[in-house]
Amino acid sequence: MTVHIVKLCVGADSIEDLQGWQAARLIASVEHGGEPEIFHQTRMVPKRQDAVLDGGSLYWVIRGAIQVRQRIVGIREGQREDGARCCRLMLDVDLVGVRPAPRRAFQGWRYLEADDAPPDLDRSEGDRLAAMPAQMRRELAELCLI
Repeated sequence: MTVHIVKLCVGADSIEDLQGWQAARLIASVEHGGEPEIFHQTRMVPKRQDAVLDGGSLYWVIRGAIQVRQRIVGIREGQREDGARCCRLMLDVDLVGVRPAPRRAFQGWRYLEADDAPPDLDRSEGDRLAAMPAQMRRELAELCLI
């Protein structure tokens, strides 16, 4: 059964900020001779790896609400710049907007059961929420109007 991960997106004020940060990191890794891959480093390795890799995504909390997700395509051991070992959550390049869901601040990451995950915004069906600017969706979610 699929399990997702929720993580605060520290330093980003919008989905566009996250996208720009990841694009810059991707370019920098290629310029330094590395593989063109997107990942998030974390200290703890998920104990439920099999369930996470069975279609799980990393749901990003931006400015107090889950706003976007990225599919987790792998989990690897990594190394931080200071030499400490870490876990790398390998991510798909595509950022998928989701119906905003308010979330209080927390440390680290948390599991998110598939039944509790906010639904994707469906741009193909003319979803009115998908057509709204991300900031407006976030503000409406904060007011519990969506």
